[in-house]
Formats: sequence, C-alpha cells, structure tokens
Amino acid sequence: MEYLAGEYDVIVVGAGHAGCEACLASARMGFKTLVITLNLDSIALMACNPAIGGTGKGHLVREIDALGGEMGLNIDKTFIQIKMLNTGKGPAVHSLRAQADKKSYQAHMKMALEKQENLDIKQDEVVEIIVEEGECRGVKTKNGAVYKAKAVILTTGVYLRGKIFIGEISYEGGPYGLFAANELSASLEKAGLKLMRFKTGTPARVHRASLDFTKMIEQPGDREIIPFSFMNEFEDLSRDQISCWLTYTNEKTHEIIRKNLHRSALYGGEIVGVGPRYCPSIEGKLVTFPDKETHQLFIEPEGLDTEEMYVQGMSTSLPEEVQVEFYRSIKGLENVKIMRTAYAIEYDCIDPTQLKLSLESKEIEGLFCAGQINGSSGYEEAAAQGIIAGINAAQKIKGEEPLILDRSEAYIGVLIDDLVTKGTSEPYRIMTSRAEYRLVLRQDNADRRLTEKGRKLGLVSEERYRRYREKAESIEKEIERLKNTTVSPTEEINEFLRVRKSSEIKTGLSLYELIRRPEISYHDLAAIDADRPQLPLALGKQIEVEIKYEGYIKKQLAQIEQFKRIESKRLEPGIDYTKVKGLRLEAQEKLNKIKPESIGQASRISGVSPADISVLLIYLEQKRRTDRE
Repeated sequence: MEYLAGEYDVIVVGAGHAGCEACLASARMGFKTLVITLNLDSIALMACNPAIGGTGKGHLVREIDALGGEMGLNIDKTFIQIKMLNTGKGPAVHSLRAQADKKSYQAHMKMALEKQENLDIKQDEVVEIIVEEGECRGVKTKNGAVYKAKAVILTTGVYLRGKIFIGEISYEGGPYGLFAANELSASLEKAGLKLMRFKTGTPARVHRASLDFTKMIEQPGDREIIPFSFMNEFEDLSRDQISCWLTYTNEKTHEIIRKNLHRSALYGGEIVGVGPRYCPSIEGKLVTFPDKETHQLFIEPEGLDTEEMYVQGMSTSLPEEVQVEFYRSIKGLENVKIMRTAYAIEYDCIDPTQLKLSLESKEIEGLFCAGQINGSSGYEEAAAQGIIAGINAAQKIKGEEPLILDRSEAYIGVLIDDLVTKGTSEPYRIMTSRAEYRLVLRQDNADRRLTEKGRKLGLVSEERYRRYREKAESIEKEIERLKNTTVSPTEEINEFLRVRKSSEIKTGLSLYELIRRPEISYHDLAAIDADRPQLPLALGKQIEVEIKYEGYIKKQLAQIEQFKRIESKRLEPGIDYTKVKGLRLEAQEKLNKIKPESIGQASRISGVSPADISVLLIYLEQKRRTDRE
C-alpha cells in the first residue's frame, strides 16, 4: 500500500558525497529538503580510498568550500595526514590531499546533515521517480511511501543494479557490503533516460599488524599545514599525523597475476561495464604496460581507531586466493592478512549529454542528476556536481537563473562542461590538464573566484564572507607594501642574495622585484624584512604566486576575455539544426542531441567543426537582424 508521507521543495536520492552537498545546499538556501538513503550508516561513506583531494581533485574541494559547501570543512576536522602535492612543479598543479579518519569523516558529515535546518533524513530505498506531463514531481520508496517535491536530485552513486565481482564469483550488491538499488533503473528507463553500464573497483583492506613497515618507504605528511577550507586559513590545525607507506610490485607479483589473468572478472568476460582509464586494476596495468617491471602501491591507514589499512594502487577483480598469493609476493606484505577482499563493481549510470549545464534533465523538468550517476568517478567530482545540483534545484524553484560556472571560472565548470557537452565512455576523472586556464584556476584563489557567487546565492555565511574580505585586503595590502619597500645594496643584502645564487644589486630594489626572481621566495625575505606582517603560510604562498607569475596571469586573463566573448553568444534551446543551412549532417545530429547553450559549448562538441561554428555565427547574425526588423 502506498501513502503520502510528505511534501518537500527538494528531494535528494542518495547521501554519498554528491547527495550530502546537494541536500545541504538546497536546505541552506532556505528550501525544505529531504534526503533519502539506503542506509544511514553509509552517509558520506568512503567506499574506496580513505582520502580527500589529490591532483585536480583538491582544486574541486576548495571550490566547493568557496561556494559554501561542507567537504573542505569536514576533511579539515578529520584528516590524519595532509600534504600539498606537486610542489616541485608550477603553482597551477599544486593540489592538497589528505588521508581521512574514515569513520570520523562519516560521523561529522552525518552530524552536519542532522543539525541542518530545513533538512530531513530518511532511511529507505527509492524505487520510482514520479513523472507527470514531463515534470518530476516526487518519488516512491520500497516501504510504500510517496514523497512529493518541486525538484528531485538523483545522487545514486554506484548502487543502481550494483553487481560485485571477485574472480568467477559475482552477486548483486552495493559497495562495502551494502545492498544494491535494483528497482530504480527501470523507472528511469521508463521515464526516457538512456542508461550506460560502468565499472569501478577497490583494493583489499589489510591488517596493520601483519605488515612489515621496515621493508617499506615512509611517507609522512607536511609539517606546515595548509587547510582545505578557507575558513581555517588563520587557524592552527596542527596535530600528530599518521604516516603512509610506499612499496612496489615485482616480477613474482606480475607472474602470479599473468598466470591467473583468465580468472579475472575483467578479462574473463563477466564484466560488461567500462572501467576507469586513470585508476585501472593491477591486472589492467600489467596488460596496458607489459614492459613495466614494478608498480608502486601505498599502504594508507583507514583511521585512528582501526587496524585496517588500504592498499592504494592494487584494485583487482581476481579471485580471493589469488589476491592472497600476489599480495604476499610484495615487500612488507609477505605475511599479510586480508580483512576485506578486493572487488570490482558494475553499476548503471546515465548518458550525461541528456543533461543541461545546470545538471537538470533536458527531457524531464525538475529532475537533476549529480555524481557517479553522471558517469564521473571520485568523491570530489561527485561533491562538486552535488553542490551545483542543489543550488540549481533551489534556483529553479525560485524561478531564477541557474548557476552555470564556465571553464574559465572553475574546475567545477570544466568537469560539468566536459560531461554534458562531450559525454564520457568511461568513468570521468578531473585532471589539471583538462583545464585550459589552469594558471588562473589555482587551488589557492578559489575563494576569490567563487565566494561572491556563493554569497549572492545565500550559501556563504556572514562570518565566511568577512574572513574572505579580510584575507583579500591582507593580500592587497601586503603586495602594495612589498612594492613600496626598498632594500639598499648593503653587504648584508648582497650576502643574502649570494647565498641564494641570485645576482647582487648595485642600486636600491623593491622587495616586490626581489620576489620576481625565481630563486627568491616570499618566505626567504623574512631574513631581511623587519616590517613583515605575520601572515598564514597559505597567504604568503599566494602572494608569491601573484607576483612571480604576474605576466603569465595577465596573458591568461586576456585569453579568458576572448573565451567569454564566444561563450556569451547564446543559442536558443528550441533551434532545429536540420534547418540551419550549411551545417554538415554530423553537426546537425550532434547539435540536436546536445542542444548547446552557447556558441562556445557548441564548439566543444565532438563532430562540430570550425566551419560549422562559422555557419552558426552567420545564422545568429541573420536572426538578430531579422528580429530587429
């Protein structure tokens, strides 16, 4: 028997990383929100690696934070190790990564949801979306409840028709031993959504006491901590950090895997879903890179109150007994005890080209999708889509324009534009190389790019905005001071320069000009700058980047202006491209499928050539003249 259990503004289906950000965003914007999850204990579950951030992914977390999201604040509370990656490279690719206390991360996020005003949480399984006259108006659950809503956000992760594979063994199931959601997919297909089948996997969890760390290379965290959340830049987050450990596979490991390759679900034909290219299984690595003699793996702690360790880099779908054999062939793992067996999981997701840039369905009004259901991989990619879907569901109810972040404004914009415009044939992962303007889209300035937007939406608190303004003023004030502070060519100054293999000065020079030298850092200047203010480490590094890369940043900003001009040329959603004279047949088909919102988006569609874009520009000009007449 069905019964009406409640009416809401927004319903979020799923409470993983996408679902948490989605429901918090809509609730914080003042809308009555319900989040429904299969299991309350799986809220913000880290079903794979116990970490947040990484190359490109750390940028997403800081952008989520700058908009007023929760992920950055939560990992700052619960990290057990943190470090800035790629510091030997340019600032565009510097990315934060933190090991989390997995259970603590979940508990703190669950508490954030439970304390949030306007937000209800329910444990149940959604089995159907209610679509009436092309509009999504609620959901039905396995327990017979009907919940009505003005907007529904699907954040189902890898649970839709989830299937676990361990060698020749397979069974229905979700990640981490949880149930799969087996009924909702049929409802989505009935509503007209095209589904795809993807695959991902996770390595084994092993017992700490069974490992020999003396045979591994220790990987400590950073001594000086830069936090994920801009709210914590002036806070002391120092704590005892837990080390990770590095070891390597060897020829014996590879021999065991090759001998059993036919028993891998991936190569035995059992798995039909497409796996992630940038996070392959260990057997996938051996097939793709047959000449590589070793592959690195990291042993990562899952928390402070558990002996479980995560074996990063060793995802597999080989049988359990084979896993034990090849794990024990690795240095430091000779006596390893596996606590949770590695597995692959296959699941349903949608073709993301069915979505608008707002993440709303093109065909079903009021239905939004975010996270792995859109063909992406990773907690951070999911959370980034989640906050945008939550914002735009609220904006739709208000009757206001959606928040669309373009490729020049945020990695979130790159992520969503890639998915919606190009689609994906495999689980999508963000990377710094995907961003055309990555020197401007650095992780250190995400607040400068996005906090004003978050404030206008009502997501950024007055306290957060006050701190943002104080930080911006501190940076501007310090850069101005550096320009106006001159050092003389004294023996002390020249000795300072000689030690750093920098040219001596013969006339007075500003501290600003000294920082522009590659070999001189802002931190170095403390030795000769008596009036230097006490600033957090993150601010000092940002000041240094702004000064050293000033010329390059200006060039990229000029490129962004050109990009903005073509992005501003809007295309109406109702255009029938088969009637636009001069377009090639392939372009007509692709444009009618994607329904791009601008000339810029159209130019990024595979199969649409520069000649086709010229035709569209002429079409727009002719239409403008006709409308004017």
